[in-house]
Amino acid sequence: MSDQNLAVSVRRATGADDEAVGELLVRAFVAQYAAKHPEIVVSPERLADLRDQAEKRANATVLVAEIDSRIIGTVSLYKWGAPRSEAWITGAADLRLLGVDVGLQGQGLSSILMEQARQLALSWGAPAICLHTRRGVEGVPRLYMRLGYLRDPTGDIDMSLNVFLDGYVLRL
Repeated sequence: MSDQNLAVSVRRATGADDEAVGELLVRAFVAQYAAKHPEIVVSPERLADLRDQAEKRANATVLVAEIDSRIIGTVSLYKWGAPRSEAWITGAADLRLLGVDVGLQGQGLSSILMEQARQLALSWGAPAICLHTRRGVEGVPRLYMRLGYLRDPTGDIDMSLNVFLDGYVLRL
């Protein structure tokens, strides 16, 4: 696969990728919040969770995007009923933890990862893919809507303490 002259390959993550994927997610999430919501502090618990890729691979399919064998992006897809899945539509997959190397954002890599996740969900026979975004995070919902996701308030989650997640769904 390629996008804007980048030779990108996507594959399933392995245990050897855990540290690189975890650190990529930490950098991407911290940078996103610093740029768009400086009032949000990423807790030590959240950072530890982002780094715990062994747990993610045990419960989901973690995909990684690479350029020249360097991991530059990731996304996780959970089957219906898997531990930590937040899908609200019966049989749907749950897409989580999309992150791209901070220096490569804006080059179409998220779309490549999202398409691979869509193909995987289709291979599972999932009727839809559900995902959540933190309410108020600018730009992120536009990416998902550009890819065909629709806002679905029935999937909203109130995490309390000013954290509210908006639900989006892509019907397959």
